[in-house]
Amino acid sequence: MPQGVPAAGTVPEDGLTTRQRRNQPVLAVHTGPGKGKSTAAFGMALRAWNQGFDVGVFQFVKSAKWKVGEEATFKILGELHEASGTGGAVEWHKMGEGWSWTRKKGSEVDHAAAAADGWTEISRRLSEETHRFYVLDEFTYPLKWGWVDVDEVVEVLRNRPGNQHVVITGRDAPQALIDAADLVTEMTKVKHPMDAGRKGQRGIEW
Repeated sequence: MPQGVPAAGTVPEDGLTTRQRRNQPVLAVHTGPGKGKSTAAFGMALRAWNQGFDVGVFQFVKSAKWKVGEEATFKILGELHEASGTGGAVEWHKMGEGWSWTRKKGSEVDHAAAAADGWTEISRRLSEETHRFYVLDEFTYPLKWGWVDVDEVVEVLRNRPGNQHVVITGRDAPQALIDAADLVTEMTKVKHPMDAGRKGQRGIEW
């Protein structure tokens, strides 16, 4: 697909103009056992920020002690937007330290209930078009473990209003989510330093 042009014969006869088709909201899923699912999602979020999109990041199954390099970067970008109007607004939430709207610490609540609370808030924001670009990081795990209902998630995402882009990351994405997505990428591990007994390191894993 050179220069973002669809392959010949793939343009549907849907009555839409090229511009209308191009500007449809995208649901992307990054799944598979390989490294780089979240990294790729945050790269997309960086592009969205540069376009002035309001960015909301929601990290599921993340410990409060888990330091993510992208989080610090997007915090600075959010502050830059507030100070100068450059880029877009940024919100970043981690379930493991308590969703900011519940003000509960992850150690004080059941993780399944916390994940469900997180999805309820995200669903509300989607209905109100709060953000233009969403990253639901490691959201496939609450779906896989039954903490959040897959069918409900698919329905909400399919019927979200406006032009809200959503990227979901994590292994073992359920088939219903894959079927609903516009863009699905499976990360396949070929080699990893941990295979040779090397631990994660700064600048690579975080």
